[in-house]
Amino acid sequence: MLDDTGLKMMELGGKGYCCSQIMVMLALDEMGRDNPDLIRAASGLCNGLGDCSGVCGVYTGAAVLLGLYGGKGEDMEEPADVLPLMLEELRDWFVDATTHYGGTACKDILDGQCGQPDTTRCGGLVAATYARIREILVDNGLDPSEGRSLS
Repeated sequence: MLDDTGLKMMELGGKGYCCSQIMVMLALDEMGRDNPDLIRAASGLCNGLGDCSGVCGVYTGAAVLLGLYGGKGEDMEEPADVLPLMLEELRDWFVDATTHYGGTACKDILDGQCGQPDTTRCGGLVAATYARIREILVDNGLDPSEGRSLS
């Protein structure tokens, strides 16, 4: 049975959003925010950076989320000290989570069948990665429902 996040992911995928965009949209939804520019920007990470040869969009989208919570966004703002550690935790976890696919590239995860995401593989990876991002944030003292303020 699907939980609310799983249902939301299916709904967004059905509307034509890719994995990296769905990652961003889940976080924005949790924060109660809208940011169409960020969602559009995340489309550049879709399908392994466009041709399936690059790193999975779930991973790059997750890295964007960590930057959204911990990165510098204004002149007078400093990045969170924990950002490099959070990115390292994500990398280590994602590499481990995709080992059975043979790598972190989109083509590895999709077993060379590029062009159409596999709802089971990609959907499961989005759900697991989003849950892991939430854990990383909480473990590092950041509230997934708040994020940084948008001035």
